Amino acid sequence: MSKFSLSTAIFALACLLAPPCSAHGENQPDGIHWLRSDTDAFVQARAQHRLVILYLEAVWCHWCHVMDEKTYGDATVRSEIANHFIPLRIDQDLRPDLSNRYRDYGWPATIIFAEDGREIAKRQGFVEPERFAKLLQAIVADPTPESKDVIDEPHAPQESALDALTRAVLIKRHATTYDKKLGGLDIGQKYLDRDSVEYAIARALQGGEGEAAMARKTLDAARALFDPVWGGVYQYSTYGDWKHPHFEKLATVQAQYLRIYALAFASFGKSDDAAAVREIRRYLIDFLQSPDGAFYVSQDADLKPGEHSNDYFALNDAQRRKRGIPRVDRHVYALQNGQIVEALATWGELSGDKESIEQAKKAADWIVSNRALPGGGFRHDENDASGPFLGDTLAMGRGFLALYRATADRAWLIKASAAADFIAANFAQPTGGFVSAKSSGPIAALPQLEENISVARFANLLTRYDGDAKHAAIAESALRYLASPKIALSEITEPGILLADDEFHADPLHLTVSGAKSDSAAVELFSTLQHLPQWYKRIEWWDRAERPLPNPDVAYPPTKRAAAFVCTETRCSLPIYSSAEVLEFLKTSQAKHAAN
Repeated sequence: MSKFSLSTAIFALACLLAPPCSAHGENQPDGIHWLRSDTDAFVQARAQHRLVILYLEAVWCHWCHVMDEKTYGDATVRSEIANHFIPLRIDQDLRPDLSNRYRDYGWPATIIFAEDGREIAKRQGFVEPERFAKLLQAIVADPTPESKDVIDEPHAPQESALDALTRAVLIKRHATTYDKKLGGLDIGQKYLDRDSVEYAIARALQGGEGEAAMARKTLDAARALFDPVWGGVYQYSTYGDWKHPHFEKLATVQAQYLRIYALAFASFGKSDDAAAVREIRRYLIDFLQSPDGAFYVSQDADLKPGEHSNDYFALNDAQRRKRGIPRVDRHVYALQNGQIVEALATWGELSGDKESIEQAKKAADWIVSNRALPGGGFRHDENDASGPFLGDTLAMGRGFLALYRATADRAWLIKASAAADFIAANFAQPTGGFVSAKSSGPIAALPQLEENISVARFANLLTRYDGDAKHAAIAESALRYLASPKIALSEITEPGILLADDEFHADPLHLTVSGAKSDSAAVELFSTLQHLPQWYKRIEWWDRAERPLPNPDVAYPPTKRAAAFVCTETRCSLPIYSSAEVLEFLKTSQAKHAAN
């Protein structure tokens, strides 16, 4: 996982606290003798017949720090600059003229000039050392100005935890197990496989049209499992099609479908996906919500146990109620409530549905009051014969993190962090991975693949928010277990492992609002950031009346009014003051990468 060196962090802090740098040159920790005055730089360039390399930085910018450490710290890059270039480094906050001129490039921006001031090449964002060295060498060999702007490819991720063959097999299985005719997995039971669809959505957001088509076909086909009268989703269909549902309705299934359709709506903007979310939510509230706001675990498929109910579920509401209502299991488990909390909070975040957020908070509060264990964990039921079980604390931890994203209330992040600590203390295996229960009984608990995927993704995203290295270690441990070919290839398909691995080795889209929570402009900006489709994003709201952000790894400059800061794969924005500008910045970034 990407970490800054101590020297880089100290340098960034020093730049914030110190007065403006001298107009003359100075040695930086990267060993380059940077000038701070463009006038001085071009005087020297003309005198020495050299090129000028302008490094336009923001001292608060994540990718500038990475550029400092990895690219300008590279010996080959330093040698090329020393031999052929006048290095010019300017903080864009100090030079509004340059900031405005190159604002579309985000930060860092790199511009190479001839000695007479002609632009030769421009690059936006972080450029890897090897690519950067080759660029410098090519310009020295032929300083002809480029015909168009070139956007460097996103930085190479760190080495995958998966070996190349295992990764290739997982990707191939994702494709070959897909039912091209009917959607879903090409197996006898039809249901919406959560991780397969989420992986397809994630790839679609990166430009994969084939993946978008796969996701859409499955999402549309799975609507056949919705109860057209009461809402909610039946568990699955048999006979290899979507026409033979088994009518039980499990809280876990409702939560999984609700969350996936919420992600789909944010990604594709289809009203059918929003309608699917509302139909599931309607069922949850009407049939599975307790008077206290928590959620029951399931509803039976049969009106009379053992008797098929095809005829019953073909009836309308009045006809069904006249005959009776299938039994609802009124147990209230932390596991299922955590899953529903996450789903409702995710929908609230992505859609702006405040009522869903309030329902998620109410269920979470009830579980905290009635199922909490010392140390941040949760028991399953009111009284458990065994356990505790990993799934309960994991589901609640994910639910808490979703509520933090939806509300920016740090109390939820504190609870999510405590849940992760409980998981590490009670379920970790020395060799990697996490077992499903802490039990002293005669039957040993074993690690489960799906739970470890969920642990890896939860702990990795959590550590981006709270900056706790212990939580990064949790994610690494779960991924180490999952990366074993024996585990990774044990199922017919498991793209959830690809999701976990991809996320662990990349930084999330980082979105921050700086402004008072009472400021309507800040509220609007935060809402805009929330509605961006990615699940793997770090979205924060810094009200300076509160303490520093939980993971203050970026030192944002003060602004006179509410502002948003956006960091993509390779660059960070200027302060952005309107929702339209946020969307335009992201649109421009995506378009430039696609064009190059």
